[in-house]
Amino acid sequence: MAEGFAFEITHRDGPARRGRMTTPHGVVETPAFMPVGTRGAVKALTMRDVLGLGAAIILGNTYHLFLRPGDELIARRGGLHRFIGWPGAVLTDSGGYQVFSLGDLRTVTEEGVRFRSHLDGAAHLLTPERAVDIQARLGSDIAMVLDECPPWPAAPDVVRGAMTRSLRWARRGRARFEMVRHGAPGTAPVNPGQVQFGIVQGGTDLDLRAESAEATVAIGFEAYAIGGLSVGEPPDLMYSVAAHTAARLPAARPRYLMGVGMPDDLVEGVAAGIDLFDCVLPTRNARNGQLLTSTGPINIRNARYAEDDRPPDEACGCYTCRTSSRAYLRHLATTGEMTGATLNTLHNLSFYLDTMRRIREAIAFGSFETFREAFHRAFSRRPRATT
Repeated sequence: MAEGFAFEITHRDGPARRGRMTTPHGVVETPAFMPVGTRGAVKALTMRDVLGLGAAIILGNTYHLFLRPGDELIARRGGLHRFIGWPGAVLTDSGGYQVFSLGDLRTVTEEGVRFRSHLDGAAHLLTPERAVDIQARLGSDIAMVLDECPPWPAAPDVVRGAMTRSLRWARRGRARFEMVRHGAPGTAPVNPGQVQFGIVQGGTDLDLRAESAEATVAIGFEAYAIGGLSVGEPPDLMYSVAAHTAARLPAARPRYLMGVGMPDDLVEGVAAGIDLFDCVLPTRNARNGQLLTSTGPINIRNARYAEDDRPPDEACGCYTCRTSSRAYLRHLATTGEMTGATLNTLHNLSFYLDTMRRIREAIAFGSFETFREAFHRAFSRRPRATT
């Protein structure tokens, strides 16, 4: 492990693990959910709000921060933590997923990805080396390698090609990261304690996942992520691939399932031995009026809530549920008041973070399977007409 970064498993309950991940900006109790701060902000909230909810780590988006305001400007401001006023840990993605989502605006070559900015059409080249340099200037605690994420479904040759290219890029990215870490000329990392996570690809092909995991681990990263899931495949298939892959990653290192997901996905990810999660779903859905509760999602815009004085979730103790009725939240949503997005987001993130807290407690007490069964009995992805 790099200086300033450590991971220890404190409890096990089957494959589920409870642990402590130490970073240069504090300790993260795992399993943990990372709120997404795409452009250096968790949408609709202040950093005080996010900290008050109990988050210890957030995610920043390299693609968006590179384009605006620019990684060099952020470095001159003292790095991302100082720029956004966040005292906890930060993980930055490589920008690869966003670039690959640009469709016709990007071209993949062995060198990297050429793309045109969605902001002004300017041409850019993102290479494995440049992804390292950008994140070094951002100064995150955890940096991700550049990888290629194929769509689902995709032809077997496309999936294999993306997996093998991701491995070649991972080797180049790791070599560049070591150069930056050891003070190569022209480099000046904002956060010398930054570590780098490798990413396993391979679509839903279990043999490719095993091959990718073995080769990625051989490169030698501080920890490992599972990428390329939650891109349209059925949940049960995602769970089986995640479990198959996690079992092939080093037990003593953190495991990160990227871009996942719904609350029941987090529970199943923990059951597979995953330690870290992120997803835009709780914040994005909040802004669209969907509240995630202990019994499942509700659409607060629905007319049935116009005179409903109950809180969004009677089992929740968050600020929104203590102070706001469904009727009020519906009023805010239908009139477009910004306060509605804030209150909805506070609730959704509180629900996610509290779910992770309850998971950690269950693992510590050896009752995770009991928690898992009870959660699935109560939580339904489909909104209930009687709610």
